[in-house]
Amino acid sequence: MAESQQNIIIDNSEFSLKELVLKIQKWSHYLMSKWLIILVFCVIGSVIGFFYAATRKVIYIATTTFVLEDEKGGGGLSNLAGLASIAGVDLGSGGGGIFQGDNILGLYKSRTMLEKTLLSTVEINGKKQKLIDRYIQFNRLRQEKWASNPELLKLEFSTGTINNGLPTLKRSRLRDSILGVIIFDLNRNYLTVAKPDKKLSTIRVDVKAPDEVFAQLFNDNLVKNVNEFYTSTKTKKTLQNVKILQHKTDSVRAVMNGAIYSAVAVTDATPNLNPTKQVQRVVPAQRAQFSAETNKSILSEMVKNLEMTKMALLKETPLLQIIDQPVLPLEIDKLTKVKGMMIGGIIFGFFTVIFLIGKLVVKEMLED
Repeated sequence: MAESQQNIIIDNSEFSLKELVLKIQKWSHYLMSKWLIILVFCVIGSVIGFFYAATRKVIYIATTTFVLEDEKGGGGLSNLAGLASIAGVDLGSGGGGIFQGDNILGLYKSRTMLEKTLLSTVEINGKKQKLIDRYIQFNRLRQEKWASNPELLKLEFSTGTINNGLPTLKRSRLRDSILGVIIFDLNRNYLTVAKPDKKLSTIRVDVKAPDEVFAQLFNDNLVKNVNEFYTSTKTKKTLQNVKILQHKTDSVRAVMNGAIYSAVAVTDATPNLNPTKQVQRVVPAQRAQFSAETNKSILSEMVKNLEMTKMALLKETPLLQIIDQPVLPLEIDKLTKVKGMMIGGIIFGFFTVIFLIGKLVVKEMLED
């Protein structure tokens, strides 16, 4: 009984394989009989691909590659923090976990960084212009999409004073809305940020645009803005500690110098002192000397703490080394006419074959 069941399974397998081969042969003969239809659609696809390649705008690619070497808060910094904590000084934890690792990639896509870059003023052919105005210009927004809206035609992206390194835009609902649309378009169609090799610390920033000057200048300014913001944020806490310690150290040094001056001034004020009146010289001089010695000891410890904090600041400062920058003429991403014809012919031919096979299968199903 078991052997008969096994034979049935083998027979079914052979039958299924044989049926599949026959189906493929049948489809092949059917497609060969329809070669003229397939050829016609391939030619149509090639013609469409040719005209698409001929009318497609040239896209320029501006690429910046840099190396990010980021201190992860290892043994050296931990040892310094431990030593400083004994002296009562908090060196911080190395900038926290918010801006560690690959989070710099997210900064390139953030609205704050893209808005700051768009509002940057650059010099093009001897004239100063904002990058956002250049974007509006080569996309012909005022001439085409905004032509019927007087408010958009009068829209200006003027900025005020610099606030924490960021230009202060004269806000309005309309400006913010247009900026949001432009930033969304930049993220989707213009900007690409990635690590080419996950094992390395190399980061690549690509800006693709139909305007060569915009692609280069936007890439340069974006990399500059993001890297500066990343560095200042990573070192902000320790830099504040350095400034506080420096201020206290200078204050103690000033008090010590004043005490030394006071001790000498007492002696100068009583050049011919009566030996029976030593209290007029000794007490003020010793008081000033004691103050100077005390502040000297305090100053010594504070200088040590200050130097350790400066060393921690150096270790926390990430190394951002530019390897390659965009240089004119930029790389061109252009679809050639021959390539467009090949792609168009293959796509149309493929979908024609799928349609014909599907039509045949449906016909067979209806006949059964």
